[in-house]
Amino acid sequence: MSTAPRPGTGRVVALCGGVGAARFLRGLVRVVAPEDVIAVVNTGDDREFYGVHVSPDLDIVTYTLAGVVDTAQGYGLAGDTYALMNELEALGHETWFRLGDRDLAQCLHRTLRMRDGVGLAAITQELAERHGLAVSLLPMSEQPCPTRVVLKDGRLLHFEEYMIRERAPDAVERVDLSAAANAKPSPGVLEAIRTARVILFCPSNPVVSIGPILAVEGIRDAVAASAAPKLAVSPIVGGAAIKGPASQLLRGIGVEVSALGVARHYRELIDGFVFDERDHELAKSIADLSLRVRVTDTMMVDANASARLAAQVLELAGECA
Repeated sequence: MSTAPRPGTGRVVALCGGVGAARFLRGLVRVVAPEDVIAVVNTGDDREFYGVHVSPDLDIVTYTLAGVVDTAQGYGLAGDTYALMNELEALGHETWFRLGDRDLAQCLHRTLRMRDGVGLAAITQELAERHGLAVSLLPMSEQPCPTRVVLKDGRLLHFEEYMIRERAPDAVERVDLSAAANAKPSPGVLEAIRTARVILFCPSNPVVSIGPILAVEGIRDAVAASAAPKLAVSPIVGGAAIKGPASQLLRGIGVEVSALGVARHYRELIDGFVFDERDHELAKSIADLSLRVRVTDTMMVDANASARLAAQVLELAGECA
């Protein structure tokens, strides 16, 4: 199996968020030494629920890499119980955002550590190490960066409200990333990007997973200035998102829901683009954007499939170097 391009001074930096990114990362750490991977993770989904600080994307990535994720859902902990949620619901509380008991304990630990003055980046790495991970996980920012979705009826919703409570309606007017734009990156993020030997845009939602990361002060400029090969993997296959509301949100910001649309969206920042074989007819149009392309099976049905995809991405990165 192909491995990463020849080592430089940096490591493989992956911009990521959500289930697609987590599944890609589980393959990446099979073809690159885990300690050579830095994942910069979206925190635009973060919010307080039930008095605890919840970091959905950080936890999805951590649990997936640790092999303890609830694979049916793509998030949460396998075999978790919901006694606390059930009791809160019986007491009349809204429980549309459901946390398992052990999952909530992780979030409570995060909250208590933050109250002690510990930064989110340090807490994230503590939790990663507790789960036995050698990957470096960096939240995009330690400041609040809520992503908000504006609907055509005028409602302004936190992303979690939009996706879970409202079930991701199609009537998206725009996406508000102003909080991320006013935030500073977490310690180590800009240095990781500056010294990266490869920068990867995981198959995440381009609007609300990758978009908030790039909106944080200095990150987009650092990515653009990097001489490292920059590759993106399309989360759109056959004109639809594999998981989550990427289709609705891409339409909401005026981007065509296709691999070609995503390639155009990232064009100014990337050198190469990887997309699914079911969209092979788009290869020439994407190559005409002055991008190197790789058409392959991007369906990450298991860890082996994720590793094969990661190897293909890194092979193309070698061609872009």
